Amino acid sequence: MRKNFIRKKEDFECLNCGQKIKGSGYTNHCPTCLYSKHVDLVPGDRKNTCSGLMKPVGVEKKGEEYIILHRCMECGAEKKNRAAKDDNFDILIRISKNS
Repeated sequence: MRKNFIRKKEDFECLNCGQKIKGSGYTNHCPTCLYSKHVDLVPGDRKNTCSGLMKPVGVEKKGEEYIILHRCMECGAEKKNRAAKDDNFDILIRISKNS
C-alpha cells in the first residue's frame, strides 16, 4: 500500500453545507464549514469505502499553522488535516474553544 500523498485536483460539493468547492489538489475539506468526507486510506488515493461525513471536532496550533481534527460520523475514524488560508477562521476558533 502506498504511504505517500497523492495529489488529486478535484472540485466537489460539500455534503454538510452544500458549498461548491474548487479544489487545488490539496483541498480536503470545505473552507466554509470545515467538514470533510472520509474517502482516503492514504491522502489522495480515494480508496476508502466508508465515505462518511468527517466533522471538525478539534483544532491544535503548531507554530503558525492550525491543524483540524476530523472525526468520521459513520465509522469514528479520526484524521488530522492542515487548515487552509481560506478556511472560515471564526469556525476554527469556535472549534478550538470546544477542544
